[in-house]
Amino acid sequence: MASPGNQRPRTDTPGTGEAVVLVAAASAAACLVALILALLLGGAGYPQITPGLPDPGTLTRWGLPVAKTTVDVSAALTVGLLVLAVFLIPLERTALGGQAQGYVRAASWAALVWAASAGAALVFQLSDILGRPVTEILGNEITSYASSVPQGIGWTLALLIALGVALTGRTVVSASGTALLTGLALVGMLPPALTGHASSAGNHEMAVVGLSAHVLSVSLWVGGLAALLFHALRGTGEHVPVAVRRFSTLALWAWIGVALSGLASAASRLSAAAELFTTAYGQVMLAKVAAFLALGALGWVHRTRTVPRIAEEPGRRLFLRFAAVEVALMAAAMGLAAALSRTAPPPDLTQATDAFRNLTGFALPPPMGVRTLLTLWRPDLFFILVVAVLGGLYLAAVVRLRRRGDTWPWGRTVAWLAGLLALGAVLFTGVGTYSYVLFSVHMVQHMVLSMLVPILLVLGAPATLALRALRPARRRGDRGPREWLTVFLHSGYSRLVTHPGFATPMFVLSVYALYFTPLFGTLMQDHLGHMYMNVHFLLSGFLFYWIIIGVDPAPRKVPFLLRIVLLLLAMGFHAFFGVAIMMQSAPLGMEYYGQFDVPWLESLADDQYAGGGVAWAIGEVPTMLVLIALVVQWSRDEERAERRRERHSRRGGSEDADLDAYNAYLASLDRRAREQEQRQQR
Repeated sequence: MASPGNQRPRTDTPGTGEAVVLVAAASAAACLVALILALLLGGAGYPQITPGLPDPGTLTRWGLPVAKTTVDVSAALTVGLLVLAVFLIPLERTALGGQAQGYVRAASWAALVWAASAGAALVFQLSDILGRPVTEILGNEITSYASSVPQGIGWTLALLIALGVALTGRTVVSASGTALLTGLALVGMLPPALTGHASSAGNHEMAVVGLSAHVLSVSLWVGGLAALLFHALRGTGEHVPVAVRRFSTLALWAWIGVALSGLASAASRLSAAAELFTTAYGQVMLAKVAAFLALGALGWVHRTRTVPRIAEEPGRRLFLRFAAVEVALMAAAMGLAAALSRTAPPPDLTQATDAFRNLTGFALPPPMGVRTLLTLWRPDLFFILVVAVLGGLYLAAVVRLRRRGDTWPWGRTVAWLAGLLALGAVLFTGVGTYSYVLFSVHMVQHMVLSMLVPILLVLGAPATLALRALRPARRRGDRGPREWLTVFLHSGYSRLVTHPGFATPMFVLSVYALYFTPLFGTLMQDHLGHMYMNVHFLLSGFLFYWIIIGVDPAPRKVPFLLRIVLLLLAMGFHAFFGVAIMMQSAPLGMEYYGQFDVPWLESLADDQYAGGGVAWAIGEVPTMLVLIALVVQWSRDEERAERRRERHSRRGGSEDADLDAYNAYLASLDRRAREQEQRQQR
């Protein structure tokens, strides 16, 4: 037993437990009232029942939205508690503190509720689809639905991931492990969104990506604030000001994400702005918008009034009052969201239905020409966000360096922006539209995404820029964005994916596995599959060219001669890949292309032959450019190495000049960042 002098004093203040219970009860009541009112307003609570038609019953009509609301709330609490433990509370070197570990254990209990409610939602969803009461559903029907129907598979995956988070949360103690657990929890929220009603909306891609971004943003915002409020109400006062400041930044980004994703979801479900006022779906959506604007106003009050004075006792009391109201309003908004998912959106009677529209969500374009390639723009929300975030963060980092008095090569900035411009050119213009129609245009898109865009992005040196622009954590042993980036760059995962034995086969052989198997036709049939292919082209190309001509610090240094060999080997395989496509006697991907007719296309075989020619010819120019860049880098590296050897030989220094130079470089970055931080504090 510890002596009295060593015992940790109890810091919980009287009434803390009552305050937590009161806030939780008020939030639950607000959520339930909003859910009931929205179900009644939207007509889902008491729909008109036609005699003789299947009816799932009152239990399913009300149980399904309640189960979905419980899923949303418990999943958000799980994510919020994990974010609080690993990102908002300062760390103690690589391990979580005792208080943070307690929050991870609490997250495991929330994940258990999440899993149970996901199982209930699965059963209620099946009852709703079959039009039979829950008591009449058999076990084999549940098994078949959970393993063969997309919606059932989505709920099953959510249940399994939630169980995994609940079990793993009982044992994880490291910061990196908790960060991975947070990522797993965020992934677990996506399957129901990706396989739900949004996948059948008019604009499939916009609806699904918008709903997924909405779910993630709301979870980080709502769950983070609820966990932070619980942390502040405990009365310990430990790191509350730091946690509030960090969450303020996170909440701002989450608010922007909710706004953009909400607009995308509304655009994909409503064909006219008037439907916001004339339909039940639009009216429930307006109620959500009102709650969102009120939450934004409260958030602005936090940023301007409570965050600057949070360390003071009046400021802390003000934060608690505003945060309690904000959490209750968020709970009401989540109830509205669950009711909205049970409200039928207005039908779009302006668009005709055909096989191509059912597959892609947009009409078949006219014959391809220069004008249509330049004018038939198609918004891709996922990659719009990617381009906006990557471009904005890069330019913000360059501006920070300039203001600090440091320089950054303009050529790297031009290369990065040119890569993002090329990315948008093949995804947002008519090239992106016709890639769904013509195999040849799809191959142009593939080659640009895997062999041109990655080269430009790699030459932009994003990791080096981030390490120079990000400030180190204020507290030694804690992890800010710069420390997390450093941990990732030196992790075992980074060492694996940047190994030439992994990156090269992934870049070369994956295209054979994609196009010469039924996988290509399967992925083309779904907007998520198409998005997955584009992401794979980008990442595999980025990893390959990073080890070939990358200027960022890498886990290992690949000899230049080996780089040249790998480049020539990869380009040889790509050239053979194009020839192999040209020699195919039957069209590829008929699982997709065989479902619709293109009146102005003469032959699928001829178009595929043209696509093979694109794959064979387009790789020559990037190969020559990369080879020239390699020779130049090799020559400069030899000159630098010779100068270092001469300096060390004159001074009798260390034999490992490369290691010393790299360590000195990292030390100078850290020293300059800390000096800048000290100047700002003064």
